[in-house]
Amino acid sequence: MKRIVLVVFLLVSYFSSWACTNFIVGKKASADGSVICSYNADDYGLFIGLCHYPAGKHEKGSVRKIYDWDTNVYHGQIPEAEVTYNVIGNINEYQVSIGETTFGGREELVDTTGILDYGSLIYIALQRSKTAREAIKVMTTLTDKYGYCSGGETFTICDPNEAWIMEMIGKGPGRKGTVWVAVRIPDDAICAHANQSRIRTFNQKDKKNVMFSKDCITFAREKGWFSGKDADFSFCEAYAYPDFSGRRFCEARVWSFFNHFSTDMERYLPYAEGKVKDAEPMPLWIKPNRKVSVQDIQECMRDHYEGTPFSLDKDPGQGVWNMPYRPTPLTYKVDGKEYFNERPTSTQQTAFSYVAQLRSWLPRQIGGVLWFGNDDGNMVAYTPIYCGNTSQPECYNTKGADAVTFSMKNAFWVCNWVSNMVYPRYSLMFGSLKSVRDSLETSYFSAQAEIERKAMVLYDENPSLAIDFLTDYSIDKAQQMIDRWRQLGTYLIVKYNDMAIKPDEDGRFIRTETGLGATVERPGFPENVAREIVKSSGDRYAVPEE
Repeated sequence: MKRIVLVVFLLVSYFSSWACTNFIVGKKASADGSVICSYNADDYGLFIGLCHYPAGKHEKGSVRKIYDWDTNVYHGQIPEAEVTYNVIGNINEYQVSIGETTFGGREELVDTTGILDYGSLIYIALQRSKTAREAIKVMTTLTDKYGYCSGGETFTICDPNEAWIMEMIGKGPGRKGTVWVAVRIPDDAICAHANQSRIRTFNQKDKKNVMFSKDCITFAREKGWFSGKDADFSFCEAYAYPDFSGRRFCEARVWSFFNHFSTDMERYLPYAEGKVKDAEPMPLWIKPNRKVSVQDIQECMRDHYEGTPFSLDKDPGQGVWNMPYRPTPLTYKVDGKEYFNERPTSTQQTAFSYVAQLRSWLPRQIGGVLWFGNDDGNMVAYTPIYCGNTSQPECYNTKGADAVTFSMKNAFWVCNWVSNMVYPRYSLMFGSLKSVRDSLETSYFSAQAEIERKAMVLYDENPSLAIDFLTDYSIDKAQQMIDRWRQLGTYLIVKYNDMAIKPDEDGRFIRTETGLGATVERPGFPENVAREIVKSSGDRYAVPEE
């Protein structure tokens, strides 16, 4: 009974928050030849840092206990692998990286008796896989044997040579296994998914670039969800049809990502808007009109639909200071009629965000970098975490800190402390945060080549020396970030106290000759807000002419 209640709760949580966004870049589409993938882990109340699973050898008969990634509820156990690989965050020592977004799909297909949830499946696969293809095999084989207790998921599964998207959904209570399809993204293409199943028809004869479960199509036929020719089968339409919510709250994020790298997205706008039932759906991937960098993907993870028909700067929800965030739930009622908020990629409920950079031409422990942040991607500086790292920075794994325990040593809480000051006074304060954020990230990228050159020298002497060097470097940069963020927090409190602005030079507040604080600036309303007030209130606040 508890398991059934748990699954229902999780489904409600998924559908109400429309969590998570992933972007994927093939190695020939990227600026430096790396495979790039990203993940925003979004859910209200979610507190999570940077995990670490050390490499290990395990005796025959050892077991792995499975605790639900979202709830920590115990599901059961499976045999442990004889050998497991080092995992730091969502990347392992072989530069395999896995992310996800939940599409939910048909609720009746959740197997309440299954052992493996989607989160546990990710980290087990990372511990057992040297390539993306191997990870797909591990994930599908394990769910066939031990059952899958989550809703429908889209997984990003990448290594330094290949990028894959896999969609998976269970078969219902008491029926082990999943129906699934995995498609390789072309090397010269980019792809994205954001809580809506995206794989439609697929080339069932292309064994090199497409994999799928034997009953992927027959199961849908058995259930009465598909009756056409096999070649016309659409995974998306059979198992998770894109209704208005799936398109406007989810596919719109994909549309916006593609729109950064294409001049042809106008044709798909009716589909992303969600109001035209038979609108042309977007392709699974596109070829970008320019090479895509890690920094480009970081910026895309910060997207609020700026400059598009979905932009959040055209209604009173933005508040006085043009906030590109909206309160949840996504829908609300006024006089019995339902309305909605836009749901961009950058959102306040992000627990952690990363961009993975996977490079085949470097030694594996040096080639993989997880650019990591422990809050909304727009409000953090992504710090470098190398895939061979053997320990986490304290700020990303802070003893005593949790979802209801604040700590000034913890990046999640310090970053949220700062971002929650900025959100309601966004246009007033965000520039100060952005300046610090961009300065830190610029320093990380500027130092990257030299740091990796030093690591290569050490690697030639002894690979463990390079691993230790990069671990220490990652820890130092993360701790530097949180130190700077604590300074930023106190700076923001002083500078913008009482909705005024204290003048400063180079971060030092200006004083008068007598030692007092300099006269503050009072910015008043932004012009667009002042005009809206006059428009809505007429002459109520007009000063009488004398």
